[in-house]
Amino acid sequence: MTSEKNFNKSRIRQLFVAYVTNSIPHTDYNELMDYVQEARRDTELHAFMEQVWNAQPITQPFTELESKVLYQQILSDKRFTANPKPTIPVYRMWYGIAASLVLISLIAILMLNYRGVFKEKEFLSKNIIKNDIPPGTQKAVLTLGNGIQVELTAAGNDSLMRNSENIVKAADGQLVYQQSGKTRVTSYNTIETPRGGQYQIILPDGTKVWLNSSSRIKYPESFAGLHKRAIELSGEAYFEVAHNRKQPFTVNTDNQTVEVLGTHFNVTSYANENETRTTLVEGSVKVSKNQDKDQQQSLTLIPGQQAVLTGGILNIEKADLEAATAWKDGYFIFKDESLQSIMRKISRWYDVEVTYSKNIPDKRYEGSISRFKNVSEILRKFELTEGVHFKVEGRRITVMP
Repeated sequence: MTSEKNFNKSRIRQLFVAYVTNSIPHTDYNELMDYVQEARRDTELHAFMEQVWNAQPITQPFTELESKVLYQQILSDKRFTANPKPTIPVYRMWYGIAASLVLISLIAILMLNYRGVFKEKEFLSKNIIKNDIPPGTQKAVLTLGNGIQVELTAAGNDSLMRNSENIVKAADGQLVYQQSGKTRVTSYNTIETPRGGQYQIILPDGTKVWLNSSSRIKYPESFAGLHKRAIELSGEAYFEVAHNRKQPFTVNTDNQTVEVLGTHFNVTSYANENETRTTLVEGSVKVSKNQDKDQQQSLTLIPGQQAVLTGGILNIEKADLEAATAWKDGYFIFKDESLQSIMRKISRWYDVEVTYSKNIPDKRYEGSISRFKNVSEILRKFELTEGVHFKVEGRRITVMP
């Protein structure tokens, strides 16, 4: 075990302060990582570093999702790639240190590579802050079967109660349908989120739906008496389907149909994306292309798999569940993703137009950042990776080399 004389407590405190204020020089960062590496084997040093970190001011709790993402980011640092994978006991100890170390700095940094991450650049676009844009919010428009439209926000809405007898707003703002059990003429409702909006709903059968920005679902106001629970989707939604073997649940998009009994899955089907992706978290689903029945292709997924429909071809891939579902938990997670793909997500969530100047570098990015940051904080992290800059004019973002 390392004795106190083998590590300088005052120096460790100094390194922590520099780290959390994002002012740590490259050489000092290396020194701090050396201490972190040693703490994997030294319980005394580990305990002291945790004590020092806990004394730092923290403005918000550290979530399990953030811990997992940041643990993977630190392990991908080139200083550690040559080391063998740790055993489970070491993983648990290192996981805790990684979670603590990167609470403020690394969670907001999109890492293309290690080089230059902590260097502040004088050329960071000043107009990003001047013309800042806030993130999206909980909002949607509900269209009832009788054509009445109701604006939905996290706040209460009296007009909703006046126009529908079986819809209520929960304390957390989500929309909840109360199943009456009566067979009635089927009436369809539609919920549509605008660009810069998202919303949650509990359907009459108890199925939970998270609707991402610029998305729409159409569904019956009651499933009573229906052969199956069928809804229509455009955009992106995450489903936790209530189990009912006698009444299968189907999600229909322009290009495919997803059939389930009771399961958790995510469907991405935006008109401006080349792919339709169905990611299975729990249970089992069958994904079928929408075409002539004689030529219909279908695939059955197991948890951890993703059906990808591109150019009329349906394939199964291994899924990154955290990246596919992070949006509903309030995060962007990018895994080897192109700048154009990332900017389409930013465009929908911040309700902005994105344009590109010539000679944009062909880079791919990995990282995680909260969806509830202003756009300036998102774009600034990309600029830190070098090679790309932004100009914000009104609700237009121009990407420049």
